[in-house]
Amino acid sequence: MPMKSSNKSPLSEVFGFPLDNNSTNAKRYRNQKLCPFNNKVPNCTKDKANNPLGVCSINHGETSVITCPTRFREDWLIVENASEFAFGTKVKWTSLSEIKLVDKNGQSAGNIDFVLVAYNDKGELIDFTSLEVQGVYISGNLRNPFEAYLRKPSKEFEWPNGYNYPKPDYLSSSRKRLIPQMLYKGGIFQSWKKKQTVALQKSFFETLPALPTTSKSKADIAWFLYDLVYDKNTNRNTLRLVETVYTELFSLGEIELEDYPNVEDFTDYLEFQLTEVAIK
Repeated sequence: MPMKSSNKSPLSEVFGFPLDNNSTNAKRYRNQKLCPFNNKVPNCTKDKANNPLGVCSINHGETSVITCPTRFREDWLIVENASEFAFGTKVKWTSLSEIKLVDKNGQSAGNIDFVLVAYNDKGELIDFTSLEVQGVYISGNLRNPFEAYLRKPSKEFEWPNGYNYPKPDYLSSSRKRLIPQMLYKGGIFQSWKKKQTVALQKSFFETLPALPTTSKSKADIAWFLYDLVYDKNTNRNTLRLVETVYTELFSLGEIELEDYPNVEDFTDYLEFQLTEVAIK
């Protein structure tokens, strides 16, 4: 079935549930401000840890647009699909989150949302790939309708159109974050001969400039396109992979190859992180 959406208000999912879901579980998640999508802690931490903006997706036309990147972590489909592209299905792997990337001068090149690491029977690192996760930025004021809904949750909740009505800002999402990150980090990973993966919603990908596609075997980047599919039995949206697009790395502009860090240094860092995870 199509994704659960309503034109009555900008809110599609609040703390993981559609507005008209008044089950005991939905009320519990709203009251305790919990995140059902594998956040780093049990609670939602979007915007403010002590007063989170617990909106996972917003309505835009007939589409529920994912605005919180944590929403993509449902059942960890994104890391499973990314690992299959990079390593196949017969390799042992794990994932590390928020991995720092630095250039040769020790300057930050940003964080990688996830680095997927393949290892052998001895626990030795044999390969790795990146996974970037991108929700959609919002223009307008989302907190006002969110707080109004929490004061009186109802399937009849409405919010008037007008100035500052929340809507997706696809242009800022791509130009200010996704494309610059893919250009720089992509250049680094290409110099290391490592593949990249991206998880985002199909409606967002469709706003990007047309990218020349290639075969899976020749691809530098796999774009995993997801959507929210409504399940009437649970009255919830479910994350589903709807398409995968394979591309080569696009133009690197003015970036110089000599600025890229050594793959050996980054591999050493990943092995250290694996050790830290095992110790903890």
